[in-house]
Amino acid sequence: MFERFTKDARAVVTGAVSHSERVGAATVEEEHLLLALLDREGSRGSFALGSLRSAGPRESLERDLAEARRRGGLSRADADALSGLGIDLSEIVARIEEAHGEGALERGGRGASGRRAGRRPFGQSAKGVLTRSLRVAVARRDRHIGDEHLLLAITLQGGLASEVLADHGVTHASVTRLLYGEGGGVAEAG
Repeated sequence: MFERFTKDARAVVTGAVSHSERVGAATVEEEHLLLALLDREGSRGSFALGSLRSAGPRESLERDLAEARRRGGLSRADADALSGLGIDLSEIVARIEEAHGEGALERGGRGASGRRAGRRPFGQSAKGVLTRSLRVAVARRDRHIGDEHLLLAITLQGGLASEVLADHGVTHASVTRLLYGEGGGVAEAG
């Protein structure tokens, strides 16, 4: 499948591996793909992200992603469901971090002991994004998978990254409308 990726999409995937390594995650996840998308300039995906992001600069989005990881990857819907059962997620996170240190609940764990450098496996969420990006490209009858397809796949994923993006005004509908318009035309990255 990787041979169908454009140069920009390949850069996002390799950038995601770098983000994963930088934070010491054991696996590459969808949030690493999103962070790598944020690193891009001059591509269709970066054009869409920059045009649609309404809730402040990149740092705000990164802060929201970090806070979601701090909660162990649980979405607001998960937190609301737990709250309905009388469980205060923020209290649980605080107690765990008090006992085990800040960030103890972050998905993927710290340190990838026994792994060779550069050989980070892709976690389920990242694999889901890559698979969906292929489906999005096929559905749009595109021959190659670009970083815009990765962005669309993240917005469809329904996980942390899509929730944080939606909070910042980036949804599947808004990305589709911006890139492909109502009549199916394609917007160009500037």
